[in-house]
Amino acid sequence: MTLFWIIAGAAALVVTTLLVLALMRGRRETGPAEAYDLKVYRDQLREIDRDATRGTIPPEEADRLRTEVSRRILAADAKLQGDAAAGTQGRTSSGIMAGLIALVLFGGAFGLYLTLGAPGYGDLGLQDRIAAARDMRANRPSQAEVEAQVPAQPPTDAPDDYLSLVERLRTAVTERPDDLQGHILLARSEAALGNYPAAYAAQRKLIELKGDAATAKDYADLADMLVLAAGGYVSPEAERIIDEVMARDPSNGVARYYGGLMMAQTGRPDAGFRIWDTLLRESAPSDLWVAPIRDQIPDLARAAGVNDYALPEALTSPSAPPLAGPDAADVEAASEMSDADRQQMIQGMVERLGNRLATEGGSPQEWAQLLGALGVLGETDRAREIWTEAQGVFEGNAEALAVVRGGAERAGVAE
Repeated sequence: MTLFWIIAGAAALVVTTLLVLALMRGRRETGPAEAYDLKVYRDQLREIDRDATRGTIPPEEADRLRTEVSRRILAADAKLQGDAAAGTQGRTSSGIMAGLIALVLFGGAFGLYLTLGAPGYGDLGLQDRIAAARDMRANRPSQAEVEAQVPAQPPTDAPDDYLSLVERLRTAVTERPDDLQGHILLARSEAALGNYPAAYAAQRKLIELKGDAATAKDYADLADMLVLAAGGYVSPEAERIIDEVMARDPSNGVARYYGGLMMAQTGRPDAGFRIWDTLLRESAPSDLWVAPIRDQIPDLARAAGVNDYALPEALTSPSAPPLAGPDAADVEAASEMSDADRQQMIQGMVERLGNRLATEGGSPQEWAQLLGALGVLGETDRAREIWTEAQGVFEGNAEALAVVRGGAERAGVAE
């Protein structure tokens, strides 16, 4: 820290000295020239006196010459006195200006450092910054510590009958703790309601019940619920789950997104930027992680020292992330419930998704999701109507229509 101030002070002093010298030298000193003229004029007077004594010039001519030279002496002396006063005033002004320059350079540099710098911190080289980031990552708060500080969120709006069914599902899972399908449906239902701690508790149990059969997506869903429960913070517990995902599927987008976010949160914006930039360039515009990365990566790039970052051209237009809703797996996961309860819960989930698509629109994946769920319910006529509507919504977008067609094919209504 002391070395920084010594170098900064020396640099400011050198710049101030150069500016002051240029300012002082910029003023032309004319005094010595007039003093030399006075000496010449006085020598001329003595020469006129000698010529007059020798009789070289007439007395009248000598008097005329003496008068002319004396007039020049008076004029030169007056100018010399005036320039001396002006020189004193100029030196005073230059001194004041030099003081102002020093004040601006030293004071401005100090103020700028207080605003943009980090007073009190020692000099940090690259290796020191990496070590500090490593310590931050190792000692960051736990999942429970952060959850305790996250403000309570208002419950997600849902019909009373749907909430009643979720409550019954909670009871059923409590009574049948080894019911895999019940935990699958409960985890999704709690997440849809915004009850993320309950959602990841059910997801943990789901993974436990699956054992070695648990997939990368199962772990990615758990990581997602942990981060959401912590208000967007990637805890050490979430990091361990991300590692599990990457061990099973190194290309998993959710895990890579949260891995980059964790790096940004622990003092490594350079590593976080590289992860996100690579992920963006390998993703489709409709992928869930594209929208949040697109919003945050310009700031992350600047923090990483990349000041001219440009988004991949294919991702410059925002795409809406999918909304929560049932897919075929959700529907089939309700198989352990009674027929009436299962039908009522599935129907409620489908209606919620259908209403949101009709009023707010959605991604191609959502439309395909709705069509697949309707196919499982056996509502072929309604699925056919939705497929026709989707073709109008995504007309001219071959990529989106291909995604929706997949849902229509599962429902058996694709041409």
